[in-house]
Amino acid sequence: MRATFVRRHRGLTATALVALLATVALTASSATVPPAAPSLATSYPTGPMEVPDEWMTAQRMSDGSRDLSVVKYTQARGEADRLATRTRSAYRPLAERPWSFFGPANIGGRVVDIAVDPQVPDQIFIAAASGGVWRSADAGATFTPAWPDGWAQAIGAIAMTSDGVLFAGTGEAQPGGGSITFGGDGVYRSTDRGATWQRVGLADSHAIGRFAVDPSDEDRVFAAASGNLFVPGGERGVYLTDDGGDTWRQVLAPPNDTTGATEVVIDPTDPDRVYAAMWDHLREPHQRTYGGPGSSLWRSDDGGETWARMTTGLPTDADQGRWGLTLAPSDPQRLYAYVGTALGPFRAFYRSDDGGDTWTQTPVSTSQASQSTFSWWFGKIFVDPGDADHVFLMGVNLMRSTNGARSFSSVGGVHADQHVMRWDPKVPNRVYLGNDGGVYRSQTNGTGGWVKAVDERYTQFYTVDVAQTDPSLKVGGTQDNGCNRGYNGVGGPWNAIGCGDGLQTLIHPENPNIVFGCSQYGACYRSENAGGTPRQSIGTGQTTSQRRNWLTPLQFDPNDPNVMYYAGNIVNRSTDNGRTWTAISPDLTGGGPNDPSGYPWGTITTVAAAPSDSATLYVGTDDGRLWWTRDLGATWQQVDPAQLPGTWVTRVAVNPRDANVAYATFSAFRSGSDRAHVMMTRDGGRTWTDIGRGLPDAPVNSVIPTADGLLLVGTDVGVFVSAWNGGEWAALGTALPKAAVMYLRYHEPSRQLTAATFGRGIYDLTVPRCPAASTRLPVRDPGVGVVGVLASCRAG
Repeated sequence: MRATFVRRHRGLTATALVALLATVALTASSATVPPAAPSLATSYPTGPMEVPDEWMTAQRMSDGSRDLSVVKYTQARGEADRLATRTRSAYRPLAERPWSFFGPANIGGRVVDIAVDPQVPDQIFIAAASGGVWRSADAGATFTPAWPDGWAQAIGAIAMTSDGVLFAGTGEAQPGGGSITFGGDGVYRSTDRGATWQRVGLADSHAIGRFAVDPSDEDRVFAAASGNLFVPGGERGVYLTDDGGDTWRQVLAPPNDTTGATEVVIDPTDPDRVYAAMWDHLREPHQRTYGGPGSSLWRSDDGGETWARMTTGLPTDADQGRWGLTLAPSDPQRLYAYVGTALGPFRAFYRSDDGGDTWTQTPVSTSQASQSTFSWWFGKIFVDPGDADHVFLMGVNLMRSTNGARSFSSVGGVHADQHVMRWDPKVPNRVYLGNDGGVYRSQTNGTGGWVKAVDERYTQFYTVDVAQTDPSLKVGGTQDNGCNRGYNGVGGPWNAIGCGDGLQTLIHPENPNIVFGCSQYGACYRSENAGGTPRQSIGTGQTTSQRRNWLTPLQFDPNDPNVMYYAGNIVNRSTDNGRTWTAISPDLTGGGPNDPSGYPWGTITTVAAAPSDSATLYVGTDDGRLWWTRDLGATWQQVDPAQLPGTWVTRVAVNPRDANVAYATFSAFRSGSDRAHVMMTRDGGRTWTDIGRGLPDAPVNSVIPTADGLLLVGTDVGVFVSAWNGGEWAALGTALPKAAVMYLRYHEPSRQLTAATFGRGIYDLTVPRCPAASTRLPVRDPGVGVVGVLASCRAG
C-alpha cells in the first residue's frame, strides 16, 4: 500500500505530502526500502508518467525531447536580447516601459546555499534557486540583489574566500521537487562582493552542487559539477582550480556519463584530504532514473590528484540514490553520510570515526530521516563546528541529533524542505538556515528561536490574479509557499491564504472578498473572506473528472461572474459562483496512463470562454489537443491534430471582440523544427496558423489579447507584444528580471499588465496605447498593418 501511495503522490511537495501521509496513517518501516538489486537499479520507472512533482519539466519535455538543456535556454535568452535591442531601436516606447516590483517581500522562496562573509559583520550571501544571488548586511533580515537581473537566475552553490572573493555556481543540482530546476552555464567569480561578476569556467556543467575552498591556499577551489539532468555527458565530477578560478581541471571523473558530483568537502586540518559524493541520475520524458551504479562516496589523500572509492561498511549495490556527505569541523575524522534508494525514499544513514576508512550504519529510521519519498531533493548534512555529535540532517523537517546520529528528532519553527545551514564564525551560536521558505537565523545554535527574514524578493510564482475593482489587490499561487494575498499595496506585506503548493488563484470580478485558491491536482476552495476561513472545498468531491492536472484550470466566464469553469479531464461548469458544479463535456484527452499509480497524464490544462459569446469555449490539454464548443458543451469539436504542434497547451485565450478569433500557446522547444509556440484561429477553431514566428524559441506560458488590438505573451525568457494577428513581435518593457514568466494578468481599465515570475516575484507594467491597434478589428490577412500597429505606439 505504501509503495503505491508514494508513487502516486510523489508530486506533493513536503508540506502537502506530510499531511497526506499523516491522514492515511502510513507507518515507516524497513520494508519500504527496496532490497539491493543491481540488475534493477539503473532503471526505476514509476508508471507511464511519474512526474506529478515536475509539472514544469513535463510541460517542457512534452514533445518527447530528451534535451531540456541549458544551451537551448542560452540560445533563447540570446534571441530575447536581440529582440529587445531591435525594439529599443524601432519601438522605443515599448522597450522603455518600466516593469516595477509589486511584491511580495515577506514570503521568500527556495534558498539552496549560503556564504557567510568572513570579514564583514552580519553580512551573508545566499543562492536563490531561480532568483539569483542576494546579499544581506543585517544578519539575514533583509536582502538586496547581488546578481544581474538580465542574466539567468538559477543558482546552485555559493562560496566565499577569507579575503572576500565570491564564487557562484549556476544551475540547481536538485531535480524538480514540485516544479523545475533550471540549469546554468558555469562558475562565476566576483572580487567585489557581488557588485560585478565574471564567468570563469565549467560552462557545460549544467549545475554546481557545492564548492570547497582549500583553507591553506584559497586559490585552490573545488567544484562539484552535477552535470546535465537531461543529457548524459558534459562536464561532470569534481573540478579543481589552482589559480583562483582562472582555469579548471577535472580531478575526479564520474564512473559513467549520467553521474555527477553533488558534494565536495575538505578536511580543515589536512587539506590534502578531500571527500566527494557522486550521484547517478537522468531525467527522461517519461521516466526518471535517480540512482544507479555511479552513486558513490570518494576520498582523496593527495589534494584531489588521485581518488579511491570508500566501500568498507557502505553499500556497493546499484540501488543507491543521492548521497549526502559531511565531516565534523571539530573532529574531521568523524564523517556522516546518508543515501536514498534509487526510487527516492531514504535508505540508510552512516557514520565513520576514522576518516572514511570504515563506516557503520546508524539506527536512523525513515521517520527520523524525514526524507519522505524524495531524498534526492535534499542531499545535505551539517555538523555544529564546535560539537561533532551535534548533527543536522536536511529533509522535509529539519532533523537534529545530539548523540552522533544515533537518533534524530525534529526541530520546529521553520518552513518545510531544508537545503543548507551555515554557522557564523564571528558570532557564537549564530546559524543560518535556507529552505523552500527562504532564510532563517537562530542565535541558539540551531536548537530553536528561528527568525525568518523580513525582506526576501525571490518567490517562485505559478499564477497571479488582479482584482477587477482595484488592480492593487492581487493574489498568487507559489511553489511550496501556498496561496497568498497581496491586498496591502505596492511593497506591502502579503498574507498566506491556504493551499499546499499554490496553483490557480482567482478574485471575484465584482467582489474582492470572494477569493478562490487551489493546491495541486485541483484541490480548490472558495472563500468569502478574501482567502480566509471558512472555506468551501472545490475539487474531487464536487466536480466530475478522473484525472486532474497539477495546475487544474479554474476560470470565470468574463460575461457573468457567477459562471465558472473547472476542468480535470472533463469540463465542469458552475452557475452559482463555484458552489455547485455540472459536467459539460466528455473526456477531452487521449486518456490517462494504464498504471493507476502513475502521473495523471490526460488532463485539461486550460479553459477559456469567449468574452463576446458565453456559449463559446476553447479547451487545451496536456497531450496537445485543442477543442471548441459553440453551444456550452452540447457538442464539442476537436481541432485537427495535424494542424497543431502536438505539445502541451499552456493557455488558450479568446479575442475580446470576436468569438471566432482565439489563441493557443504551447510549451516545449521547437528544437529546429517547425513547431509553433503561438497559434491563432480566425474561423472559430477550424483552422489554425502559426503567428509566433519571431519570438524566442522558448516555452510560451501565457497569452492575452487586449481590447484595443494588442497581443501579449509571457515566456520563459520574457514578455513580448504584437498585434492581434501576429506577424511581428517586440520586447515589452525594461527591468524585468530574466526569470520565467509563468502567468500574465491584464487589467483593461488601467492598462496594467501583471507578470508572475518563477523566482523574482510579481511585477507590473503599464501597457502603452497603440492607436493603430485600437481602430482595427482582427484582420483576415496575416501581417496586414502589423508594422503600423507597433509603430503607432510611438504616439501612445
